[in-house]
Amino acid sequence: MYQPPESHKALNMADISQNQPLSPDQTLETALLDHGDMDPDALRRARRVCEETGDRLDMVLTRLGLASEQAIAAALARHLNLALVAGDDFPAAAVLQERLSAQFLRGARAVALAETEASVILAMADPLDGYTVDAVRLAAEKKVEVRVATPSAIDRALARLYGAAPESMGEIVDAAGTDLQTTEEDIARLRDMASGAPVVRLVSHLINKAAELGASDIHIEPFEQALKVRFRIDGVLVEMEAPPFALRLAIASRVKLMAHLNIAESRLPQDGRFQVNVQGREIDLRVSTVPTLYGESVVLRLLDRGSVALELPALGFADANLEAYLSVLDQPTGILLVTGPTGSGKTTTLYSSLVRLNTGDRKIVTVEDPVEYHLEGVNQVQVRPRIGLTFANALRSLLRQDPDIMMIGEIRDLETAEIAVQAALTGHKVLSTLHTNNAAATVTRLLDMGVEDYLLTSTVNGIVAQRLVRLICDDCSAPKPVLGEIVDELGLDRFFHGAEPVLAEGAGCAACNGTGFRGRTGIVEILTMTDAVRKAIVARAGAQDVQRAATDAGMTTMFEDGMKKAVAGITTLEEVLRVTREG
Repeated sequence: MYQPPESHKALNMADISQNQPLSPDQTLETALLDHGDMDPDALRRARRVCEETGDRLDMVLTRLGLASEQAIAAALARHLNLALVAGDDFPAAAVLQERLSAQFLRGARAVALAETEASVILAMADPLDGYTVDAVRLAAEKKVEVRVATPSAIDRALARLYGAAPESMGEIVDAAGTDLQTTEEDIARLRDMASGAPVVRLVSHLINKAAELGASDIHIEPFEQALKVRFRIDGVLVEMEAPPFALRLAIASRVKLMAHLNIAESRLPQDGRFQVNVQGREIDLRVSTVPTLYGESVVLRLLDRGSVALELPALGFADANLEAYLSVLDQPTGILLVTGPTGSGKTTTLYSSLVRLNTGDRKIVTVEDPVEYHLEGVNQVQVRPRIGLTFANALRSLLRQDPDIMMIGEIRDLETAEIAVQAALTGHKVLSTLHTNNAAATVTRLLDMGVEDYLLTSTVNGIVAQRLVRLICDDCSAPKPVLGEIVDELGLDRFFHGAEPVLAEGAGCAACNGTGFRGRTGIVEILTMTDAVRKAIVARAGAQDVQRAATDAGMTTMFEDGMKKAVAGITTLEEVLRVTREG
């Protein structure tokens, strides 16, 4: 049973509200700043995101990676003179179970720790939530003493004390029964099944679970005897509990209905999108269906604007790389290219750049496929090849709109590349992406497309190549010595500057689902168009020679940027090698 520490003064909500007339966000700001827990510039960035998204400051800070849940809870506890609850402090059995429902406690993010003759000890993620304190006081008919706990700790305690959240996959499947088997010819029945409550709940359960775990994609894949469901979490596919194989057609049809696709067409690929509300957050979902040997493979990409940090430092740009990128970005004309494989964060980097450039005295237009996030004050065009609205055709029309800045979702062919070059030559700033392995390879790719070398050197200001690496979980990070053989093989001495070679790794905990990782950040290399690089391009040098010219001029490679982050305890050596060797 939980015993409140004597060293902390028990405060009820009246005490808190009397001493703290500020809003919850203002109180958190004060708590973080008073003890130097947060850099003021970082806090200002977070406030700007709060204004754009309408989210609370604590949510934004954790999403941007500027502060962990533990740091926020500790700052609030110290500022309000309240006890901070550890994982072992939660009770073995539910307290006041007959008076406080699990649904109420989940919504309030609170757990009753103990009950005395005079009071109830209540752990809260938000210790300034007066409504919850008043409700518990009325229900228990006792004074409430507030303690502070992290949201994750409270969620784990609630799951242990009251069981899993309302419905599990098994419960939904049991409700569906065996009547949901169907044949592909029975389209009318298929539509009825896809609209039925069990299948509706099952698809909603998958989406909610994916959003809760921070997944970027949901893969629903039929095989010969089984249906597989996998979530892409922090860039890695993780297999999840899957519905029975018999429900594959009903699930695919339900997703198609939500995305306004043709439910009767299962022979051709289809693409669509829809929007759902998950835990108060609007999430866009892009849908792709492809016919396979055993049915339709369905992939849903979750686009949560509130969870995306449209701030360059939060994306992994730091120190010299940030300075180099901004020097290229702030040039009034020319082309800036961001390169990397699918899922490397290129579009997010471009959106963050547009947010910085989006001032009232500039007209910004974009051509995208698809438009992933809507930016206020930016004219965004979705390409539609089926009706002739290609990248090239849209760009020609947009040039007549007198833009200052143009963003092209991807340069896929010579025609689009030539229009981008002409736009840059006529005084426009152009931002775009390419699929290449590194910055130097982008040069040879454009030359192979047919872009003239003299046009390339006179219009391209800089090329960014990037990858995403997983962040070590703050809650279970621990030091890890590095073997001398690895130090010698990879030449790591230069990163430790004579110190003992020690990195970090995540041991695995409940907060990171035992993976040791939570969240991702970028590692980048920025090739600027120096005289040496121009000479190499005009001489039609290979990618390695262009790379050598850029590094001689001071470019930090992706591997070096990744190693700096590994030495700083942000990611692991294995992660850096995984993404750079893939390239």
